[in-house]
Amino acid sequence: QFFVFCHGLLQLSQLLVSGYLKSSISTIERRYGLSSQTSGLLASFNEVGNTLLIVFISYFGSRVHRPRFIGCGAILVSLAGFLMSLPHFITGPYEYDQSVASMFSNTTDLCQPGVPGSRGNLSDAGCTPYAARENHEVLLVMFIAQALLGIGGVPIQPFGISYIDDFASERNSPLYLGILFSVTVIGPGVAFMLGSAMLRFYVDIDKVAGDDVQLTNKDPRWVGAWWLGFLVAASLVAISAVPYFFFPREMPKEVGERDFPVVLLRNLRHPVFLLVVLAQVNLSAMVAGLATFMGKFLERQFSLTASLANMIIGAVNIPGAMVGIVVGGAILKRFQMSLRQCSAMCVLGMFLCLLVAFPLLFLGCPTQKVAGVTYSERYQQLQLSWEQGGHSQGCGYPSSPAALLRCNCPEKAYNPICGSNNIEYISPCSAGCRVVNIDADNSVLNYTNCSCISENGFAGFAKPGTCGTGCSHLFLPFVVLSCLAGILASVSHTPSFMLILRSIQPEDKSFAVGIQFMLLRVLAWMPGPVLYGSAIDTTCILWEKKCDRKAACRYYDNNLFRQR
Repeated sequence: QFFVFCHGLLQLSQLLVSGYLKSSISTIERRYGLSSQTSGLLASFNEVGNTLLIVFISYFGSRVHRPRFIGCGAILVSLAGFLMSLPHFITGPYEYDQSVASMFSNTTDLCQPGVPGSRGNLSDAGCTPYAARENHEVLLVMFIAQALLGIGGVPIQPFGISYIDDFASERNSPLYLGILFSVTVIGPGVAFMLGSAMLRFYVDIDKVAGDDVQLTNKDPRWVGAWWLGFLVAASLVAISAVPYFFFPREMPKEVGERDFPVVLLRNLRHPVFLLVVLAQVNLSAMVAGLATFMGKFLERQFSLTASLANMIIGAVNIPGAMVGIVVGGAILKRFQMSLRQCSAMCVLGMFLCLLVAFPLLFLGCPTQKVAGVTYSERYQQLQLSWEQGGHSQGCGYPSSPAALLRCNCPEKAYNPICGSNNIEYISPCSAGCRVVNIDADNSVLNYTNCSCISENGFAGFAKPGTCGTGCSHLFLPFVVLSCLAGILASVSHTPSFMLILRSIQPEDKSFAVGIQFMLLRVLAWMPGPVLYGSAIDTTCILWEKKCDRKAACRYYDNNLFRQR
């Protein structure tokens, strides 16, 4: 029972490290200009180190001191967590386009018709050979950390599961594994809550004074302190690793030597084992993609801050899945189910999950009106007006001829504002705004004298930040249905594990769990986030450009994003 407690704690901490990356993925994309495909590859890269070793480590599982191996793996996981935060300390402060000159820059993205020639902006200012090399170094460090995280995680789950199943009674084993899996599910939940807390702090909290930051966490340019959570999580893993060096080996005597290929083939040819693992692969691929990008999805569909999106996932969706796992384990123990009943329970859970999840295809918001990006009727009228000698200063997308010629807009500026006409502009300059009003603490109140925002024949005004998608009434039904679908799918978790553990030969248990986790990683956890990220990238309608390459996505087609 003490081992179950320790193992639950360790898996919670381990998943805190890997789950925290998923909670801060949209922030890291924004900070380092990554596409969703790249961030998806980063999120799944820990599975590479894991996959290379898991089958062989599991094969030797019955012959080695399992608790000590688990402890060594945990130390590696902790090291990986500290490495993940390193890019913050080896790069300069975060820079963003702004309307008010500051310690970072004396450029402004207001409309300045009198200024000859095209003005530079921060997107281009950072485009030096050093900046490009710095970006490559950041990615290299993160990919190495992810590989280490995977290698460290190899012994933790297979050895822990087989160790518990070896020494627990047949009656109690499902309960212990149910407890273990439910505690394990809390890990990502706590990770998203940790992300929610940390992303409220500004990324350079250790480098710049609070007064110099002109952003709030509702601003689309805001980057939170993503690196802080890795320091917390890595420290917890290091503490959790200590007890494993004091557990006894306690292994029953092996009966005869086994041959690796024979055991591998015996398990892969077992129809129950293979079918259950393939079913788990399909479910896990979906979970891997959702876990990585659900936060980003909620941010874009319902105009939430990264902090709030993480809090919803950590406080609602993941506890829902945990409830499902516990209920599944409790039903197994209460009714002492046969293998046939276990499989029936899995099928029922999945079928009900599909029914509940189907309406999610339709619960969401279209992209807000963004001048020159998703909305052009008014933009075209103003262009025409200018060409005919009107007073429009060039509206909408900043690289339009009018905007460049008349306002001299920085071509790649990104500082979204919401016009009084409820249309979003990607910078004050692209809305033709000439005046910025500042409050006492040096933050932007509003922009006025905006020639592209016409109200009753007069120039309108705009507020800083995005207009939002404006369908918050659909948010609650979405959360309720997605949580319910998660509960129903999770009910099958423990029964499916019991199908595997009870259908194979007892001496193959550790090895079979290893094969299972390898197949899950190769076929689900590795490709899942990359495929999801690639699908999300296909729905982008405006990319940020850094040094003439595509960086992070500014705007998505929300309907396509949701459906794909």
